[in-house]
Amino acid sequence: MTVVPADDGPSEAQGKDARVARTRADVSRAALQVLIEEGCEALTHAHVAEIAGYSKTTLYTHWPARLDLIMLALDALGEMPHQERSGDLRADVIGELRVFRQAVVDLRLDHILSVMAQWASVEEMARVRDRINSDGQRPLRGMLSEVLDGARLEASVSMLTGVVACPTLMFGTLPDDAVIEAAVDLVLTAVQSPS
Repeated sequence: MTVVPADDGPSEAQGKDARVARTRADVSRAALQVLIEEGCEALTHAHVAEIAGYSKTTLYTHWPARLDLIMLALDALGEMPHQERSGDLRADVIGELRVFRQAVVDLRLDHILSVMAQWASVEEMARVRDRINSDGQRPLRGMLSEVLDGARLEASVSMLTGVVACPTLMFGTLPDDAVIEAAVDLVLTAVQSPS
């Protein structure tokens, strides 16, 4: 007679998959923490391993290149925060840009944007960059697409996101409310004028 053992829980393969997923999550969070708090130069296998509580060997085995750690950190970023719409276009666009400005502070998006620019020529980075930018711009693009299309829409989205991104990256400063409001008013005034 053959005795079949009872199924007391996850199989060995499932246990291994759970460990791999847990390791990936831990290392992702640690890599993002290093990137946000210390910048790209501090994002090394040794430093991330120390923060995550794993060996350098584990990191090199699963993520052999520094770019792999950067991609892992950016994947851990998740979705960008956004303003809830009220139906008032001007107020909603201003609110969305204020949320973006706050995300620069809270998520250290200056570091994220800098890394994406530094590694822009790498194909994998282009995909991650496009995903992050698409997610970040989606609400603003949606709002403005109700009154603009084509080149005017693209220019408006670029100008308005640039009012936060440009001073952040170029000068290490953030625009105040008056600058954000002036930029929105300039774009919305142009919407009302004939093209």
